[in-house]
Amino acid sequence: MPILSRFKSTVLLLFLVFSACKGQQKENISASEASTEAPAPIKAAANRTDVYLPLLQGKKVGIVANPTSVIFKENGHTHLVDSLLSLGVDVKKVFAPEHGFRGTADAGEHVKDGLDTQTGLPIISLYGKNRKPSKEQLEELDVVVFDIQDVGVRFYTFIASLQLVMEACAENGTPIIVLDRPNPNGHYADGPTMMEEHTSYLGMNTIPLVYGMTMGEYAKMLNGEGWLENGIKVDLTVIELENYTHDSEYHLPIRPSPNLPNDTSITLYPSLGLFEGTNVNAGRGTEFQFQRYGASFMDSTAYEFSYVPEPNFGSKYPKEENKTCYGKDLSKTQRMNEVTMEWIIDAYNNTLDKSKFFLTDGFTKHAGTPLLQKQIEQGMTNEEIKATWQDDLESFKKIRAKYLIYD
Repeated sequence: MPILSRFKSTVLLLFLVFSACKGQQKENISASEASTEAPAPIKAAANRTDVYLPLLQGKKVGIVANPTSVIFKENGHTHLVDSLLSLGVDVKKVFAPEHGFRGTADAGEHVKDGLDTQTGLPIISLYGKNRKPSKEQLEELDVVVFDIQDVGVRFYTFIASLQLVMEACAENGTPIIVLDRPNPNGHYADGPTMMEEHTSYLGMNTIPLVYGMTMGEYAKMLNGEGWLENGIKVDLTVIELENYTHDSEYHLPIRPSPNLPNDTSITLYPSLGLFEGTNVNAGRGTEFQFQRYGASFMDSTAYEFSYVPEPNFGSKYPKEENKTCYGKDLSKTQRMNEVTMEWIIDAYNNTLDKSKFFLTDGFTKHAGTPLLQKQIEQGMTNEEIKATWQDDLESFKKIRAKYLIYD
């Protein structure tokens, strides 16, 4: 009997242990499943109409917008202007910066004033000579709404448009509401810092090439740091994103501009955009804008890749038009978290006649400093060049931290 009793006890013990392990395994699977659940989708501020519509009711409204200014729906999207009109908002006019309001104007192409054919609203160009709204253009408005998708690169001119609109509103006593959108390059700050003596429309403030802020955060910094003209302040409201952090990966459902067709071009833009200040083609005139680089005057024996730029909707007159360009294909590049000089240095080193490489004025405006060209010409490595950025980057990050809305 004692032997049988001990046998029964052992069997019972094994059963209990097995059951407990099985239960624990289920618990672990459950916890694991919970941890891999997809994060809540990011909600653009434009979609939060319940928050900002009360701020527009009974007011005459001006909107700064482009093709990215949309309200997303289950089956597509509707332009913000069309949506607000349908909701009874008294929209009086639209201000359109580079690339136009609904269209696909090429980079640097003049956008004309006119009427929107769909709504009959007047469209005022904020590109060319009239980059800043005039007092006359603002005087009938009670509030201005700014809603444009940025990509977080200093020489991408929409932050300049934001600054000039904020200045005009401040000078005219007109409040501005910024509808925030995610920054696809918002997860880092890097690159050379703009020198004050080289500021231009391609960089109006002493910030690094990649600044890691949304439009709403950047607007708060412009106001808070006194960077608007004469230190003037504007009555600013930022409508925040939902479910966004600076580490969020965000796929842009609409091209932010004609020559940034996809996520790869956007992640490469901070580094390849510097080619705009050289004679090297960076993919304009192809369907792989800012995903390749090359030139006919680069050493054909150094590369296996070549292509021929031709006029297209994003670039009517691309560099090296109809010429065979030798260079690199970067279209498989994954999401980046730094600015690299690797490709600029490679192209410079493999340029047969280096006098053809830099367009010095344009390169300085894009880089924000004449030092970068000199560093490349002197043969400095990517790592050596990046080391010279660090003090300015640390100073900027302290300023940036004061205005961050999102983790």
